Amino acid sequence: MPLAASPAAAAIMTALVTAGPQSRVALARRLGLSSAAITKAARPLIDDGYLRELGATERTGPGAGRPASPLAVRPEREYFAGIKLTGDELIGVVCDLTATVRVVEHRPLRSADVEHVVGEIAAMTRDLAGWGARRLGLAVSGDVDRSSGLVRYSPFLRWHDITLGKLVASATGLTVTVENDVKALTTAEHWFGEGAGADSFALVTVGSGIGCGLVVNGRPVSGSHGVAGEIGHLGVDPAGPDCHCGSRGCVEAIAGTEPIAAAARAATGRADLSIDDAYALARAGNAGVAAVFARAGEAIGLGIAAVANLVGPARIVVSGEGLAAYDLFEPHIRAGFERQAFGAAAEIPLSIRPLPFEEWARGAAAVSIQSRLVPLA
Repeated sequence: MPLAASPAAAAIMTALVTAGPQSRVALARRLGLSSAAITKAARPLIDDGYLRELGATERTGPGAGRPASPLAVRPEREYFAGIKLTGDELIGVVCDLTATVRVVEHRPLRSADVEHVVGEIAAMTRDLAGWGARRLGLAVSGDVDRSSGLVRYSPFLRWHDITLGKLVASATGLTVTVENDVKALTTAEHWFGEGAGADSFALVTVGSGIGCGLVVNGRPVSGSHGVAGEIGHLGVDPAGPDCHCGSRGCVEAIAGTEPIAAAARAATGRADLSIDDAYALARAGNAGVAAVFARAGEAIGLGIAAVANLVGPARIVVSGEGLAAYDLFEPHIRAGFERQAFGAAAEIPLSIRPLPFEEWARGAAAVSIQSRLVPLA
């Protein structure tokens, strides 16, 4: 069941969770409700311990009789677990109602076998059980249907049509939400981070895959089939390498971590070259490896420009584990972006925001928080 009993109560909780304490008058202005409606909707949330009244701090207007008593969330009233799945590890967090991380856990994955992964998720939730979280968010790469908890396709786990939400709910007894990892991170950034208060923004992630989360008119864009913002699978080079999606010359097939490493191995003739070796060689001035990063950066820039041209977000945030090489990408990302962006879209600011995997797990918890406050948001 949703936490809030009415749309007004849900709007109040969402506003306070994402923007902090506010007076009833400020909430009424923000939400287009009367002060009486705010008071009526907030009362059950106060009685249930989700909200509290702060000390009077300001008067509500000229000649007003008594100071306002802002409403604030009690963050510790409910806790939410979040887990980010990678190909070889689970990263888990517990967050309070304001998505503040209270604890972080890591657990290795020996196999991508579904039964093994579900068992390890259940074990991690037992490790985190002391916080009393009854809701769990899972962040998974690939094509995810949040409404049903179905993972249609996850390239790095090599999963097809896995009913992950149901399997994990059965194994843990928790209420489970499953979301694409980039969209989960976008939710966290929209509600609690770089995109807070922005009517539109895009989050582009660079790493093993190239992803993009979108917010338009203040709401996340999911697409009618749960697929939206997949800039990693925009074709930018018809003669480029094959992509795991079955197409050719996709941004991800050129600029993903493994394609970069493979191209660097081909450029050097070193079959054992790692991605870290490629970073070092490019920074040391190896022309062949530097050209690999230049091509990757250009592909990313073209993908970002497509987002700017189609959506026109107020800001674009670039993040992901691949930012360890951002110094190698940056001039080429910006060159590709500026060349392809149309008109004023070229002026959209690019904000660089390195985020560790713990933040992706926080994104999973943020989706769970969102689902609690605004079901099927």
